[in-house]
Amino acid sequence: MIIVTGAAGFIGSQLIKKLNEENYNYIIAVDKFDNELKNKNLEGLKIKEKIDRDNLMAWLDVNYEEVEFIYHIGAKTDTTLFDIELLERLNTNYTKEVWKRSVKYQIPVVYASSAATYGLGEHGYDDDETEISKLKPLNPYGQSKQDFDVWALAQKEKPFFWAGLKFFNVYGPNEYHKGRMASVIWHAYNQINKTGGMKLFRSHNPDFKDGEQQRDFVYVKDVVDVCYWLMHHRTNSGIYNLGSGKARTFLDLTKAVFAAMGKEENISFIDTPEDIRDKYQYFTEANMEKLRSIGYSKNFHDLEEGVSEYVKGYLSKL
Repeated sequence: MIIVTGAAGFIGSQLIKKLNEENYNYIIAVDKFDNELKNKNLEGLKIKEKIDRDNLMAWLDVNYEEVEFIYHIGAKTDTTLFDIELLERLNTNYTKEVWKRSVKYQIPVVYASSAATYGLGEHGYDDDETEISKLKPLNPYGQSKQDFDVWALAQKEKPFFWAGLKFFNVYGPNEYHKGRMASVIWHAYNQINKTGGMKLFRSHNPDFKDGEQQRDFVYVKDVVDVCYWLMHHRTNSGIYNLGSGKARTFLDLTKAVFAAMGKEENISFIDTPEDIRDKYQYFTEANMEKLRSIGYSKNFHDLEEGVSEYVKGYLSKL
């Protein structure tokens, strides 16, 4: 029995799909299940039971002996949300409750952290646990993830295996319900379809030309491959980066979308909205050496390969 929280969401539903493909069908899916658009992500998947997220702890206290592994992927992921109490309750404190039961019942756990914890990157993007307490996230969402990472590292009692994964800019199938928080690939595809062109944010940093802001874009299939591998690895507990390891520009990304759609490039620039301008990351790149050092050897999709598969295999068929 494997628990997946955030089951109806983007990464959670793709993880369940991967588990099903590997013949793991005894899945306990945890979410609110109150969003019909998100619930479509679960269609066709093999799930043993659906549990409302508010009932998970009570359910675990009764059924813990049957649980082999917990993937705690669920979280409030809106980087523009400023309800600190809500983020603390649903992200930080909820994850603490999952952790405490993982310790008590000796269940290994993988949980979702975030590259948002790195802030402007003033301390780099290395997943060195001795440096994590120094990080300064730019928004309450990132802070809620940072608060848990710091708390976890400080605990004397830990699950016998645990891993926190700092997801970078994940893109791929099943993100269509995320609205503003969906990947730039998703937005580019839809904007190009509608208008024939794509508007990117202008650079407000003299060190970067327009469109040359860089992110570490990672394909969701690579993310779930790492999650699956960790379930079998079960040693070397700790916090790990999970990106492609290669920063690419928004121009690279947009050109890849135009190419995958078979359309002529038409790119223009607009000012970055003032409400996010002072919190805008101009560069992120995951140092992936730590994950590689514990034995993960599978190659990640490069941006053009991932975008092409996503656009041709999924977006064009919606």
